[in-house]
Amino acid sequence: MLKRFIGSRAFYRSVLTLLIPIIVQQFITNFVSLLDNVMVGSLGTEAISAASIANTVLNVFMLSIFGGLSGISIYGAQFYGKGDMEGMRHAFRLKMCFSVLLSMIGIIIYATFGEGFIRSFLQGESNGGDLVLTLREGRAYLMIMLWGQLPFAIVQAYASTLRESGETVVPMVAGICAIATNLFLNWVLIFGHLGAPALGVQGAAIATVVSRYVELAIVVGYAHRHTEKYPYMKGVYHSLRVPMPLIRRVIPTGTPLLVNEILWSLGMTLINQFYSSRGLNAVAALNITGTAWNLFCVIMFAMGSAVSIMVGQRLGAGNLEEAREVDRQLVFLTEVIHVIIGLAMILAAPYVPRLYNVGEEVRDLTRQLLIIAGLSLPLHSFAHVCYFTIRSGGKTVITFLFDAVYTWVVTVLLAFLLTRFTDLTIVQIYFCVQFIDIIKLIIGLLMLRSDFWAQNVVSDI
Repeated sequence: MLKRFIGSRAFYRSVLTLLIPIIVQQFITNFVSLLDNVMVGSLGTEAISAASIANTVLNVFMLSIFGGLSGISIYGAQFYGKGDMEGMRHAFRLKMCFSVLLSMIGIIIYATFGEGFIRSFLQGESNGGDLVLTLREGRAYLMIMLWGQLPFAIVQAYASTLRESGETVVPMVAGICAIATNLFLNWVLIFGHLGAPALGVQGAAIATVVSRYVELAIVVGYAHRHTEKYPYMKGVYHSLRVPMPLIRRVIPTGTPLLVNEILWSLGMTLINQFYSSRGLNAVAALNITGTAWNLFCVIMFAMGSAVSIMVGQRLGAGNLEEAREVDRQLVFLTEVIHVIIGLAMILAAPYVPRLYNVGEEVRDLTRQLLIIAGLSLPLHSFAHVCYFTIRSGGKTVITFLFDAVYTWVVTVLLAFLLTRFTDLTIVQIYFCVQFIDIIKLIIGLLMLRSDFWAQNVVSDI
């Protein structure tokens, strides 16, 4: 029985080849994010809370980009598996149009309503912090970060297309260069080294924006200089035409993913806003926990990409049984890995908060939240790969129900009720919200066993 879940050596070699560049990039990204947080955190609770709230608000835009591009990427991966380079070219053009349009909409919304969004997080107790200062710093950080929205979106369009064809090294190298730029400029601009002014939180925002333009230049430059390696990039801008049959397919498939990411990210934003009712210390502790969570979850995020690419390519080639087998082995591998990583997160819980210049209460809260996060990690990793499995076969309405609808009907509602109508502490509420996804695990398991998701969506395009 166990043999069904264990792959061959060739399988694990292909997984490692695909995953290592993604993991390296994401690990370095999240490790530097941790260092970035530590640098900002050295300025005090108000500074780290301001950056945390602004990034939480911006996360809605970032996940909306991922959601919209994901719907198109289903076709990109299957076009590549089919060997259809013209199809990939059309899919890329559609990604670019979407990325630019959504960036413009996002900039207008945040520029108009950004301060109100941040203010909504500052309705709880100050815990000795300065709420006015937090609002001012958060607003300034957000306005600077808007300059990085367009390059971020364009990079995602290019990087996702490259990954669909199995190219993960170039996005990794570009990401590492951007990270190095961000880290160096953080050191210079936050603290005022090398004769630069000490800009604090605003310096961190400027560093992030500059790093995004560096990443954009590398990815775009490399892709267009090596069209022999990426033939779908040859002549990609000679026309912006996208065939109507593809658009008609992408809209019903991609719209649920776009709406899913918007609603899911709004749900997570609301949950954090509910948590903030427990005070500024809770906001700071949750920010530190979230940063550490992203660092420990790099393999989980990479496994989602592996499922999308490896399963999607096999579905596009018409190898449905092989796609099911590969998916089963990827899911099993994901769970084994994340039991180990969850334990590592629990062991690291007492030490991570010591990196920050925050009060003892924030450190103790963070330690408890990290332990809960580590215990729940295998649960969330399973739900994550279930989502990508169902999505790879184009079942995007089901993924919408599984992810966004579940989040609002169960998770958001639970967080609202516990924060508004009980006297539970932030630690108790966080525990309940993290482990309510046991229901999601059961639903995901039933869907995977049904094999309904395994279908080819490009056979007649």
